[in-house]
Amino acid sequence: MRILVTGASGWVGSASVKELVSAGHQVLGLARNDEAAAKITQLGAEAVRGSLDDLASLRSAAAQAEGVVHLGYNHDFSQMAAAAQTDRAAIEVFADVLQGTGGPLLIASGTLGLAPGRVGREDDIPNVSVHPRIANATYTVGLADRGIRSMVLRLAPTVHGAGGDHGFVAVLARIAREKGVSAYLGEGHNRWPAVNRLDAGKLVRLAIDKAPPGSVLHAVAEEGIATRDIATALGQFLDVPVESIPVERAQQHFDWLGMFFGADAPASSARTRSLLGWEPTHATLLEDIAGGHYPGH
Repeated sequence: MRILVTGASGWVGSASVKELVSAGHQVLGLARNDEAAAKITQLGAEAVRGSLDDLASLRSAAAQAEGVVHLGYNHDFSQMAAAAQTDRAAIEVFADVLQGTGGPLLIASGTLGLAPGRVGREDDIPNVSVHPRIANATYTVGLADRGIRSMVLRLAPTVHGAGGDHGFVAVLARIAREKGVSAYLGEGHNRWPAVNRLDAGKLVRLAIDKAPPGSVLHAVAEEGIATRDIATALGQFLDVPVESIPVERAQQHFDWLGMFFGADAPASSARTRSLLGWEPTHATLLEDIAGGHYPGH
């Protein structure tokens, strides 16, 4: 199948492109500049120029494909509403192109804030007030009624691995190195789910190959890792003390990350595994930290 991938040169996108190519798909990777185009080509895909802000380029690229994997997103927390609007406009373009074809349209979302107080499941419907992006996922699931094999892939908040993760754990490592202490909040019993980027890429490929219309999938390899254990692993690798700090000091110590690091947000992928036969096989988060993939600079 000929698949367009947005975010193809990114953290999850590059792993997904390699999986799709290895499975025999022809992949078009959306590239906003020469650097991204070169990386996409190295992955074995064909680079097509365009950006999420240029709807004409998205329409042109999607028209060359039989399906779309939409992983590109602006994760600037100071522009959440604008980023969600850009995302929605892109999804609507892809829907217009794929309508009635039965072709796959997979978009990325997240598990954070899914089911406060318990383990989140694929059939949970999160409150749209948690993040403006959630409404886009709901819209995408509904595209199954328009003859599109629509799928929402909820990624764990920590997608880890070797090769340049710039996400939450990388920020935690930088803060620990800068402040000389690897901290957690309160007792540190709150849990974060995680998935290795290579396992996430494999799930994207399985979804494109066989997920039914309207599927909601969880890219979660580890249901919930105690934040105290994450802080301890970082402290051991960075050789800094590990300490608890009061919850009321979360923003002072962690800046914007404080509002997330105190959340208890475990999530299950049991239904996803049963549906698609997905079994994560790559390194765990704590193994990747111990392996030196989060040096904090």
